[in-house]
Amino acid sequence: MIENFRIRVFRSVAQHLNFSRAAEELLLTQPAVTQQIKALEEELGIPLFDRGGGHIALTPGGHALLPFAERMKNLGEEAVTAVAGAYGQQAGELSLGASQTISQYLLPMLIARFLKRNPKVQLKARSGNTDAMLEALVAGQIQLALIEGPEHRKDVRIEPFMEDHMVLVVAAAHEWANHEISLEELKKQPMLMREFGSGSRRVVEQALIAAGLKVKELMISMELDSTEGLLNAVEAGLGVTFVSRWAVRNQLALGTVKLSRVQGLKLSRRFSLAYPAGPEPAGNVGAFRDFLHSQALDLAPQRAARLR
Repeated sequence: MIENFRIRVFRSVAQHLNFSRAAEELLLTQPAVTQQIKALEEELGIPLFDRGGGHIALTPGGHALLPFAERMKNLGEEAVTAVAGAYGQQAGELSLGASQTISQYLLPMLIARFLKRNPKVQLKARSGNTDAMLEALVAGQIQLALIEGPEHRKDVRIEPFMEDHMVLVVAAAHEWANHEISLEELKKQPMLMREFGSGSRRVVEQALIAAGLKVKELMISMELDSTEGLLNAVEAGLGVTFVSRWAVRNQLALGTVKLSRVQGLKLSRRFSLAYPAGPEPAGNVGAFRDFLHSQALDLAPQRAARLR
């Protein structure tokens, strides 16, 4: 990365307010981080961190330097991208966020394909529910978010990039296995749901309401913060749940769970990408956006073939 190393160390410590965590991130020893900060403070002639009271905090000088450190990072990334672009390549950092279903079941494959085409890009990824990823995007912590379900916000732009289907999953020995049930029957079984803020949960609730079933009529017995948790709970006989068909492929192949259908319930949705409102994304963000749209047609036939 084209960036003053001491400034990079300062930015990491300022972000974490912890020398040990900065050392882990930078793959340095803690004494090496301390030495770099001390050398920068001597160069500037001012303290950058207040280390009193067992806590680390930015001094007024540190607060003044931080936005410039961020601009130096961005400028360095732009320089690397521009040089690579002169030769028709992509380079520099790209930070992604993905909601949990996408992160677990799609993102690794997408990243592998993207890096095969763009090996000089340094890609970082994080995951969380849809609300958390959108907040991270708006806060500038990530450059692009891959989320579940439609969202309506004025501060971000949302673009669908592929279709997904959610399915009702039951234990292998459940009476509903491979059967179609009614909405009335759905009310009588313990329902396992994702937590509030999950895009998957919103899709399920909206589909149920559209079919004429109020969410409060369900016997919601447990809320979990991951799809894997839902599937494990189904396998243990704790209830039934709705998940993305992508998420249940392995369990279906092993025969540990089965699918059921609900009459009159349509549970298709779209995975979407989100980026800050404003100019069209360029550089690595624009390249990944174009890549996602190019993959949509390739992914659908593979999904259909694997899930028959």
